[in-house]
Amino acid sequence: MSTKFVNTLPELIQNQIISKDTALRIERYFESKEANTSNKLFVVFGVLGSLLIGSGIILLFAHNWDYLPKMIKTVLAFIPLVIGQLLVGFSIFKKKSQIWKEASGVFLFFGVGAAIALIGQIYNVPGSLKGYLLTWIALCLPLVYLLKSKVLAILHLVFATYYACLVGYFESAQIPWMYLVMLVGLLPFYYNVIKNEVASNGFSLLNWLFPLSLTITFGAFIEVSSSILYLIYILFFGLLYNIGQLPYLKILKLRQNGYLAMGSFGVVVTLLLASFYRYWSGDFNYEYYKVSSFYVPILLIILTVVILVYSYIKDSLKPFNLFRYVFVLYLIIFIVNSYYATVGLVLINFLILGLGIATVKVGVDKSHFGILNYGLLIITALISFRFFDTDMSFVIRGLLFITIGVGFFSTNYFMLKKQKSNHNKSLNN
Repeated sequence: MSTKFVNTLPELIQNQIISKDTALRIERYFESKEANTSNKLFVVFGVLGSLLIGSGIILLFAHNWDYLPKMIKTVLAFIPLVIGQLLVGFSIFKKKSQIWKEASGVFLFFGVGAAIALIGQIYNVPGSLKGYLLTWIALCLPLVYLLKSKVLAILHLVFATYYACLVGYFESAQIPWMYLVMLVGLLPFYYNVIKNEVASNGFSLLNWLFPLSLTITFGAFIEVSSSILYLIYILFFGLLYNIGQLPYLKILKLRQNGYLAMGSFGVVVTLLLASFYRYWSGDFNYEYYKVSSFYVPILLIILTVVILVYSYIKDSLKPFNLFRYVFVLYLIIFIVNSYYATVGLVLINFLILGLGIATVKVGVDKSHFGILNYGLLIITALISFRFFDTDMSFVIRGLLFITIGVGFFSTNYFMLKKQKSNHNKSLNN
């Protein structure tokens, strides 16, 4: 598309639609865009090439591994590590492009992992998979800062998440505190990316991987009775949503803001699961079996309040957004239910309905079809879920679904008409 447009520039100049200087600036703009696209592709292929070369070397060694002397095995175990270090050193001292740094960094990252694993296998060093992963990612963390590599930051997050899952869910079912240390170790780099590289694809990936990693591992840090499980997850997703509303992140497009998207979706799903009659009709068990039943909710509330206060200071709380205060409303409903058992069920359904209506309003105000339909889906999900714990005839259910379908169609139709009307007005002006 850009090539065709650039080819029309001489015709536009000839017909005196644009000047030669304007045409030159347009041509340089598209040339810079194509160069940036090429650089992104080179980074991808460079990283893939490093992975393939490293895998090929390991496979060549593995073919005759059992027949090699121990000393030869040791030397071969360190070869990928040495090659990776030489490539990284060459990239730094020769001031090579970021493509070189990303590719060499990935090669060294897996070279470190291969060396640790092979030495452990050769000399029968006792250890566990979780210990191996922790050692590997801790040793490679400085590379993220040395090379300013977003690819290495992504790998660090992925392997740290894997480590947390092993410790918290599978091997020992313990709280993976070292995962938090690894996460905190990455925060200065992440903050620098937020401030200086907002337009990069790596930034968008980190904005999704951080909240995804936290969501996956969050369950490893809590061991609570089922009565407060939904409360803790509402607090957690409410925190993610409010992080996504911080000034640096609020200005981003939705596809770049994983905190906002995952926080909103997590809140809605958790509320829907908590809206069933069997949850609110039972007797809540307030006995705290573990200390995490106490400190996790308190910590989440404190962090969310701090973010809200910071947003207020930065004048970032306007316009009013119901999602930002869901954690407070749910906490009130949770407390009220202690005294009036059936009230919680009614209030939670009204809260979900309010979120759906508020989201539809935001979609209409912004003329955003995605937000509009998301709000309609929330309302649809609420109505659909009520079919499972209420006695409705098939006729009423059918009529409700027809009404919902008509609502979807008519709302989108009127939104489209509004967009066309606004567009025509802007052209006339």
